[in-house]
Amino acid sequence: MKIFRGFEHPGVAAACALTIGNFDGVHRGHQAMLASLRHEAQRLGVPSCVMTFEPHPRDYFAQKLHKPDLAPARISTLRDKLDQLDQAGVHQTIVLPFNDQLASLAPQAFIDQVLLQGLGARYVLVGDDFRFGAKRAGDYAMLVEAGRQQGFEVARMNSYESDGLRVSSTAIRNALAAGDMAAAERLLGYPYTISGHVVHGRKLGRTLAATDAAQSNGFRTLNLRFQHWKPAASGIFVVRVHGLSPEPLPGVANLGVRPSLDPDDVNGGRVLLETHCLQWPDGLGAEGAYGRIARVELLHKLHDELKYDGLDALTAGIAKDCADARAYFAGAPSHADTRRQTTRDRI
Repeated sequence: MKIFRGFEHPGVAAACALTIGNFDGVHRGHQAMLASLRHEAQRLGVPSCVMTFEPHPRDYFAQKLHKPDLAPARISTLRDKLDQLDQAGVHQTIVLPFNDQLASLAPQAFIDQVLLQGLGARYVLVGDDFRFGAKRAGDYAMLVEAGRQQGFEVARMNSYESDGLRVSSTAIRNALAAGDMAAAERLLGYPYTISGHVVHGRKLGRTLAATDAAQSNGFRTLNLRFQHWKPAASGIFVVRVHGLSPEPLPGVANLGVRPSLDPDDVNGGRVLLETHCLQWPDGLGAEGAYGRIARVELLHKLHDELKYDGLDALTAGIAKDCADARAYFAGAPSHADTRRQTTRDRI
């Protein structure tokens, strides 16, 4: 998949079949829409294209109006969103900066400058609640009329339902906020996952004394930055780690701001996913994970983040979390048995 920041690049396709949206958490409804988009792109003989926004439009207005509560909790990092779009078979994705200029663009100007002049859209597929242009003045009826007059097809996809419930990013945010990882997986079609480069942290975990021989190197962690201040999930999770060894590694992870640590540490103030692998790969050595891309599946929530009174209490808390994670894996089906066919495979 080709990725472009904006559409004013020579590599952007001259014509396309297009869909537009935030795609925060590329869920089963999105996957069905993308499958339809691929089909129409093939019919027309043009590439399939997704246009998405960074920051999220509601992030932009939250900052502009100084109302942080307007910003939605973020399900996916941009990296993970683009990875899921790639896996869905999209040919190109345009990441459009949502800024003052775009927010003030009139609906017809958006059609003329972005959809037609910028992307050469011959087919536009939108959701049933799609609005566009300044003050969200543009709607589906306006888009259809513009298509009739200016020569592009327009289609609308109704909400995707599973077991009578609408599949949406809001529903996934609610499931993650409740710590219901099984519900989030059903809505997404795959385990909730965060990926990124392993970055340096305070390296405190490796110095914590452990009473279990399995933690002979202390509680070494892999640190991944979550590039948004408001993650949809937070707390302590049983996880599975990909990318460090041929087989996925069981682990336990903290997603959040680490309230027990000094806020002046190297990652102070940033949301981190700190993952301790229950089985550290011997081939990595002490420093071998840094700079590598790890993909962490959050399988089960153990509890919310806790603030511990001192390192002894922190060590005991981590040890209990590790024991609970081992118990989870001991009682869970094997990795091979739990592999699920995703919506993407079934369409």
